Amino acid sequence: MLRRRRLLTGLGAGGLLACLGARPAGATPLLPIRGCADWGARPPSGPLTVAARRPVRILVHHTASDNVTDYSLAHACAHARWIQDLHMDRNKWIDSGQHFTNSRGGFLMEGRHGSLDALRAGDRVVQGAHCPGQNLDAIGIENEGTYMVVEPTRLQWDSLVSFCAYTCQQYDIAPTEIQGHRDYYDTLCPGDLLYALLPQLRQEVAHALG
Repeated sequence: MLRRRRLLTGLGAGGLLACLGARPAGATPLLPIRGCADWGARPPSGPLTVAARRPVRILVHHTASDNVTDYSLAHACAHARWIQDLHMDRNKWIDSGQHFTNSRGGFLMEGRHGSLDALRAGDRVVQGAHCPGQNLDAIGIENEGTYMVVEPTRLQWDSLVSFCAYTCQQYDIAPTEIQGHRDYYDTLCPGDLLYALLPQLRQEVAHALG
């Protein structure tokens, strides 16, 4: 189980930040996050709001979809398209509601257009649609699957830790401000077991940041 793993096994803080793309001042830090164009996103149906401010927290979600065993990049791209179609066609939103998506295979995807450029810049945020009242204050990360009675995969967990560490670094967010969707809205999201893992997530991110 994830709770019994050693923190970031085999990867200390320096190693993680190197993996995240920590470089000398002036260089652009990079993460293996696929942008909207990489997974075949539709264009937004209207103009997006970008605020010249930093978000103050990360909200962890689950997609409440099947816990598939296809951990491929192709599936991750298809899943990102499925979410966008759902949000745009059923919810009538202008784009994917979440800023980023994390597949069960550990592939990270940009969700709402412009979120990746904003994260890399670290000085602005695209308004999302992942939680009422938090769409400018919080970065929303959707984790593929349903985590009421099972935990995320090891691949998915490790990519979530890396993503949160990088996002905290870029936006100067304290690891204590990594929270769950249910903390701000009446919902089961991100599932009982993923929610129960949030203290460990904060601890592993803090460890990664040194």
